Amino acid sequence: MARMGDVLAGFHAAWEFESDSVLIRFERGIRSPKLFQALGERRIPLEAIAAVTLTPGKRGTVVLRAVPRPGADPLVEAAAGQLKEGCDPYRLVLPADRETLAEYYADELRGQLTEDDEPAERYLVSPPEGPLQFKAYDGKASFDGKSVSFRWFWTGASSAKWKAGDQSFPVADLSGVEWRSPEVFEGHLRLLRRASAPAQPAQADQDPAAVVFGLGYGPVHESLPFAAAVLAAVRSAGSAVPAVSAGARRDPADIAERIRHLGELHKAGLVTDEEFSVKKAELLAEL
Repeated sequence: MARMGDVLAGFHAAWEFESDSVLIRFERGIRSPKLFQALGERRIPLEAIAAVTLTPGKRGTVVLRAVPRPGADPLVEAAAGQLKEGCDPYRLVLPADRETLAEYYADELRGQLTEDDEPAERYLVSPPEGPLQFKAYDGKASFDGKSVSFRWFWTGASSAKWKAGDQSFPVADLSGVEWRSPEVFEGHLRLLRRASAPAQPAQADQDPAAVVFGLGYGPVHESLPFAAAVLAAVRSAGSAVPAVSAGARRDPADIAERIRHLGELHKAGLVTDEEFSVKKAELLAEL
């Protein structure tokens, strides 16, 4: 029987088993994913776990994974399936020679779960604690638990954002958060405003309620915990929010302009052939 306080250490993280939760401590080493370094540690209540799997990994490893219940974790909700496998905070990668030990802990965890994979009615995993901030390509984002502030950089912000000025958005005025991974074209963090607010521009670089990560700027690893914290605050304020807005179909003229701009980036060598093809297909699908 697993004892409270038992620890299973793997690559980049260690799981400590407690009576009602698993405490995940992420390594801060240079080889650890930057997202893990930003997260530090997370306590995952057992009621937030729907299942536990153990599968073969790459290059002589095995992977122990806790499958989160839908709606239980604001980080997972904000990520909306965009995280790469290596950045999944619910995976623990171990050497293959520890498979027997990993299977033991997997069985112990399964025995404590309620096998409830129904969507959670509230967030069961605590969001990252504030205050939080990160630097994007066109501005600095800050969150104090009550409002989100954007301060624009003169080197990156569009004229539309300079004209609007620095922004502050109370949580009560928001309906959700849209996070698009910094590792893909047009990555951004956008605050979704209530229906009573003015319509938001389709392009994030023109929207004063969004910061963009910028092509080639690199992963902004603090942005996802930031988005999760804001999302949790909006939910606790009583708003029914989607983590990501699907959005309405866009104006064909806007789509054509964005494809033209994408083509210019491709011609300049700033977008690869594969990125150009994938993004063009995404834009055409929005028509």
